[in-house]
Order: sequence, then structure tokens, then C-alpha cells
Amino acid sequence: MILTSVQNFGYYGLMIWLPTFMAKQLGFSLGKSSLWTAVTILGMGVGIWVFGKLSDYFGRKPTFIFYQVGALAIILIYAQLDDPMTLLFAGAIMGMFVNGMYAGYGVLISESYPTEIRATAQNILFNVGRGIGATGPLVVGVLASTYSFAYAIALLASIYVLDVIATVFLIKESKGVSLK
Repeated sequence: MILTSVQNFGYYGLMIWLPTFMAKQLGFSLGKSSLWTAVTILGMGVGIWVFGKLSDYFGRKPTFIFYQVGALAIILIYAQLDDPMTLLFAGAIMGMFVNGMYAGYGVLISESYPTEIRATAQNILFNVGRGIGATGPLVVGVLASTYSFAYAIALLASIYVLDVIATVFLIKESKGVSLK
């Protein structure tokens, strides 16, 4: 539940406010910020595909940790950037790490729960995470109005520390585990 909450919180917190961040902090027009947001979404698609490949090869747990640390790092870096081309490139990388781990939840949960409760576990864990994650835009908005967008987005990166800790201590590697 922690993993799905963090991923959804990070995704919604970033994607809802990204166009406003670019317009207010960087002076981007709506059209320009839409293009940069679209590139971030394309990065998400690539990240989901790459996550699946890495997860099959290296295992679930190491791939989750790689993506979580990547999300933490790229969000901190992204919040400091102001060059449009660097933002474009970094946005694709940010999309890859922030949303790419979405590909792993179904398999991780399926391999962690027996058949009798698998569908219920997936629905509860992912949707409670999505409900908690839905507060991301509110939290980012409050922080942005109190401090700045750059501060709010950088602070958003800190939630991935919780994600790494939960993965290290609570998640068992499930690669190659037979489904029950």
C-alpha cells in the first residue's frame, strides 16, 4: 500500500501542477508547457515498458528500488532546472522514473498473494494507494502557495525515501516464485 500510495501521490502531485509550474516559474506559454508535459508522459510510457523488462531480468525488488531512487534524484534535479531543452530531456526521464514503476504492482501483488485473495488484494492495495495519492495535488498546491513550486516539487521527492525503506524492509523478492 505504501508503494502504490507514493507512486500515485508523486504522479498526481507532479502531473497536475507541472503545467502551472512551467508557466509561473519558467514563463512557459500554455502550448509550450503542454509540449513539455507530453514529453513527460511519453517518458512514462517508456518507463513502464523498461520497468517490465528490468523486472523480468533483475527481479522485482531491485527494479523498484532503482526506480524509486531514480524518481527521488530526478525530481530534485528537475526542480532546479530552468533551461527549456534541459527541462524537456529531464522531463522524459522524470516521467520514466515517477510512473514507470506502475508496471510492477500487478505482478508484485499477484506473486505475493494466493489465488483466493489475489484480486481483492490488488484492488484494495492499488485503489487505497490511489486514494491516498489523490491528495498529492492538494499538498503540492498548499506547499507551492506557501513557499514556491520549486520547493513543493523538491519536497515531493522526499516521499520516495519512504518508498525505498518500505521496499527494502517489507517487500520480498518474487521473481520466479510460483503462483499459488
